[in-house]
Amino acid sequence: MSLAVFAALIASNAAAQDAAPADAPARESAAGKDATDLDSVIVTVERRAQSLQKFAGTAQALSQDDLRGLGINNELRQIQVAVPGLSIANQEGATEVFIRGVGSSNNTELGDPGAAPHVNGAYIPRPRGLGAMFYDLERVEINKGPQGTLRGRNALAGTLNIITKKPELGGDFSGYVQGEVGNRDQKGYETAVNFPLGEYAALRFAGYHVEKEAGFKNAGLWQHIQPAGIQDDSAGRLSFLYEPDDKLSVFAMLDVGRELGTGYPGAGVFEAARAGFKPDDIDMRSVVYRGVQGKVDNKLWGFQGTVRYDFGGVNLEYNGSYRDVDYFQINSAAEGNTWPGRDLRERPPGQPGTWGGIDYDNFGTNYLQARSQSQTHELRLSSDDDARFRWTTGGFYFHEKQQVGFMALADKGAFYSGTEFTMPDVDGKSWAVFGDGTFDVNDRLRVKGGLRYTDERKSRDGIGGNWTIGLGGDGGVFQTRLGTEGFMPSLLNRPSFHTTGLVTNADKARYLLDGILRAGARDTMQQQLQGIVDGSRPNGTCIDRPDIGGNTVNCPANGQHSFISLGIPSEQHGSSAFDFLDWRLGFEYDLSDRNLLYATVSTGHKAGGFNDSFDVNVIPETYKPEELTALEIGSKNSFEFFGRTSTFNVSGFYYDYQDQVFQDLTVIAFDPDGKPNGFALVNRNVGKSELYGIEAESRLRFGAGFTLDLSALYLKTEIKQGVVADVRSQDYSNGGITSQIDLTGNELPLSSEFTFNARLQQAIDFSRGTFDWQILAAHRSSFFLTQYNDRDVTFLRDASGAVARVEDATTAGFPDKQKGFTQINAGIGFSSLSGAWRVEAWGSNLTNKDVSQKALVGSGVNTRFLNDARSYGVRVRWNF
Repeated sequence: MSLAVFAALIASNAAAQDAAPADAPARESAAGKDATDLDSVIVTVERRAQSLQKFAGTAQALSQDDLRGLGINNELRQIQVAVPGLSIANQEGATEVFIRGVGSSNNTELGDPGAAPHVNGAYIPRPRGLGAMFYDLERVEINKGPQGTLRGRNALAGTLNIITKKPELGGDFSGYVQGEVGNRDQKGYETAVNFPLGEYAALRFAGYHVEKEAGFKNAGLWQHIQPAGIQDDSAGRLSFLYEPDDKLSVFAMLDVGRELGTGYPGAGVFEAARAGFKPDDIDMRSVVYRGVQGKVDNKLWGFQGTVRYDFGGVNLEYNGSYRDVDYFQINSAAEGNTWPGRDLRERPPGQPGTWGGIDYDNFGTNYLQARSQSQTHELRLSSDDDARFRWTTGGFYFHEKQQVGFMALADKGAFYSGTEFTMPDVDGKSWAVFGDGTFDVNDRLRVKGGLRYTDERKSRDGIGGNWTIGLGGDGGVFQTRLGTEGFMPSLLNRPSFHTTGLVTNADKARYLLDGILRAGARDTMQQQLQGIVDGSRPNGTCIDRPDIGGNTVNCPANGQHSFISLGIPSEQHGSSAFDFLDWRLGFEYDLSDRNLLYATVSTGHKAGGFNDSFDVNVIPETYKPEELTALEIGSKNSFEFFGRTSTFNVSGFYYDYQDQVFQDLTVIAFDPDGKPNGFALVNRNVGKSELYGIEAESRLRFGAGFTLDLSALYLKTEIKQGVVADVRSQDYSNGGITSQIDLTGNELPLSSEFTFNARLQQAIDFSRGTFDWQILAAHRSSFFLTQYNDRDVTFLRDASGAVARVEDATTAGFPDKQKGFTQINAGIGFSSLSGAWRVEAWGSNLTNKDVSQKALVGSGVNTRFLNDARSYGVRVRWNF
């Protein structure tokens, strides 16, 4: 259906409703409470508070009560069950938000989110720890479609805005205390206290704590390792509001949080697929853990403030924020999932993989240290909300400093013992000027438009590349043990980040040892290299232990290695500078007081950046910003349904997605025989896509306190251009060669064709209080997890491009499709007549569906990041 025909159908439907019987206003008056409820849903998508039914666009708002009643507790990604087109995954601590198939998987210091997260309208550049804001809320807004003019860079797909509860003025001392218990040993509390400071000012303190066991289980023999997903989070918030009159408003908020646990859930399905089992055939929450214990420690705090003053006809507003995130993670090391018949015995030390069983004594894993200090400043001038020409203009400034350290260890590695990318100085700045306005042509027709110019600059200095350690013996190469019990890398605590000029083996060995803050109890690297550093053993000290894995290799008679080969990371110096212009045009037309027709054309950009600096002839130094242009036509309607006010809203949209960034794979290091043994992911502007769809929602009110919310999304996505390296085909045993794949015709990841939500709720008044219940059924059709879309994998014979074999994706270990599913959430509650007490029970994912929300694929890697397992419990709340 074309958008023009679609608009005509909307207009004819609305016109028919405009010809309602003369007694329609009287019926609306009789259902006044319902109408008031509808008008009370407020959003700030266009930087002004307005009724959701009057907003000319697609957005959803969920209140704290909505979230709590559906079991969406202190877990940001759970909100997607209630919002069609929204996908949120937590990939190793990085929150990734996609809206209508648009987003970004690159949340490293080289990338940015594609759907912009905000707290109280303040931009959050690194969304790690957003779950620590998920308490004592006013509402959560999800705005769909590019918001470049109104929200700026990285609002490519839309925005997610968490709005906290503000202090209440002119009232008494008040608040609430809430406690809850649930399955998986869940226990927690939440509290908020409002302190009035006279008639015009107030303070509000809020805090929460939650502990919860993992939805995963350790199926291996090393049962002392706790599975990923254990949660132990705490946070607190202090807010201040001062409003002495209707002209001045001052708001300030300080928040702190701490997230502890065992890392984020990942299920490795590669080996199971190679053994002939699809993800649906196995228990993806049953994981074989080995080696090191996973750990997460995320410390964050922030401050934000807003000052508004009404000069009479012109309003001045300043918004400022500062946010500090200090994140550390040790990945939960695992050997994938179990499957029927898998040999879980422990492999004897030194035995090759063909022996069978599992090498639990393998401590190879990843370490991540990511710090961010960001500040935003925005100054806005605007007209009054009731002016005929409502305008906003101003300027925006953003500055972020980051320090990032990453270490990937290959315990028992030969010629390759790790990859390190440590950047102590990452700097990003952006400024923008903008203007936006809406003009009332007459009582029914309004036109709108806006422009925003953005300038951004990024730079990075540090080191990146492989730790290459080759130590010869009689009969082969000795392996190096690195990362055993107690090991800790230096990362940002390195004494130096200069590698230029380090050419001797002694220099290289010293630099590698500087990368170790604390050696593991059974590591061999320090002993092997120390003699090279001090000159006592120029070829290093040979260590022959059964657990090293080289039982066919013997130490030479002199105790030194027969040869050594050492490689260290190279210095990284990257920078980029871009500017772009976002704009929007549109109109709104009131077909009646209850029917709105609108159309907009708008753009959004995701920030550009730079790649790791190795060879500019092979790896482009920078990649450009992505750009999305969207056309949306829609209508919002309220009507009488069994004498009660109900709503029906519908919109059609078309997206033109240009300069899309896909990641490629490039060789960055070679072993002494000239074979590639180090690789880097490279961001390239090689893609463009087309998206279109229809979204509809309705709220129907029945008798006896029933309300039914329905929402549906039809979405089609297609990659129109994009040729990249197929990292699934990378063959380390064959020099690391990788085939190319043309993505043209594929769907974008995480984009279901059909999404449908139905939420039924009821409230019943009794003499002693109110009983309420609700149930949400959310259905999503199947979707692909990566851009490869289950396409065949082509393995090469050599670097010339000669084909060795072609395997279907599942046989090769890369099944890529999440089947369609329906998730059920429900809640029941009873509130006392006075409102002082409330008791409720809740359940989320009641059918315990295992849903893959994200996949990380590469050579021998197919890791799924799953939804939260079934969760249910009861809570008691006391309001005072």
